[in-house]
Amino acid sequence: MRGIVARLSATVTGCSLIALAGCDQPPPPAPPPPPVEVVTLSARPVANIIELPGRVQAVRTAEVRARVDGIVERRLYAEGTDVRAGQPLFRIDPREMQAAYASAVAALNRARAAATNAGQVVGRYRPLVREQAISGQEYDAAVAQQRGGQADVAEAGAAVDRARLNLAYASVTAPISGRVGRAEVTEGALVSASGATLMTRIEQLDPIYVNFSQSSSELLRLRRDIAAGRVVSPALNRVQVRLILEDGTEYGPVGHLNFLDMSVDENTGTVSLRAQFPNPQRYLLPGQFVRARIEGGTTQGGLLVPQRAVQVSPKGASVMVVGRDDVAMARPIEVGDLQGDNWVVRSGLKAGERVIVNGLQKVRPGGKVTVLPARGGPQPASAAR
Repeated sequence: MRGIVARLSATVTGCSLIALAGCDQPPPPAPPPPPVEVVTLSARPVANIIELPGRVQAVRTAEVRARVDGIVERRLYAEGTDVRAGQPLFRIDPREMQAAYASAVAALNRARAAATNAGQVVGRYRPLVREQAISGQEYDAAVAQQRGGQADVAEAGAAVDRARLNLAYASVTAPISGRVGRAEVTEGALVSASGATLMTRIEQLDPIYVNFSQSSSELLRLRRDIAAGRVVSPALNRVQVRLILEDGTEYGPVGHLNFLDMSVDENTGTVSLRAQFPNPQRYLLPGQFVRARIEGGTTQGGLLVPQRAVQVSPKGASVMVVGRDDVAMARPIEVGDLQGDNWVVRSGLKAGERVIVNGLQKVRPGGKVTVLPARGGPQPASAAR
């Protein structure tokens, strides 16, 4: 028993000595500040790019409708092809119009004969009335009949013109040049002038329009920046517009703004804009969805920050800035449009500040960092393109 107690005492004494020895060791060193890559922001002219969704619209659209009553005899064009103004599209049975024209011509000839006869009567009465062989009342009646005959001739001539016009309407022609759509009527269909039967549509696709809307508040901001000299903007018809198609590719030809509405839509709070684009290959079609990138001038002293440096959350965008003594700080910012791989900074940063672009995972606000130069900084939008 005494042996067991002696061994336990020796064990406790040894553990106490080891613990005392451990207390004399220094604490482990703090980890070094995490390395980060930063870019130093510099003010530069930045393209003021405004990106908006838009819809393609034909420059001209004509609905071809019947102007006379009749039966469609034949379609004279191939659906979906280009037609020129005045080209025949449909032929309506002309026999009824031909009969009406012939009747009008006959009525004109009859009116002319009556007017000629009335003129001859006046010619015979004129010397007789001077000799008082007939009364003045008879002469006046003859003159009135002559003038009535002349009016009948004019009326009959107008009826001939109307009948000739209706006969011409039996050949339905294209009112404008452009791409003609599918036929809305077939051979044998009855068309009506009073009902304005739709027969087909023609759309002019080259050039072509793109319509889009801009928030009135954003437009007001742009106008204030232009007035203050912060943005240099060209005239409206010199503002270039580029298109991004539905598959993400850029449409080659560059367009220009040609319309800015002077009123705000009270339902949406937006202002309508329109750009015109060349469309020789018919790549753009009416109703197509596109994204328009409007080059609304140049922002003087603008700032660009790499996209990878910006953290976006429901509360907004923020970056990590390296301040004095290489201490990292979180900074909320307001960003504009995305140009290439860079965000345009509207507020929250200034030139000369250092923004972390790599190594954000180990950085904590208020902690020190080891600063390394970034491998690539923000590039101007023109260089990125």
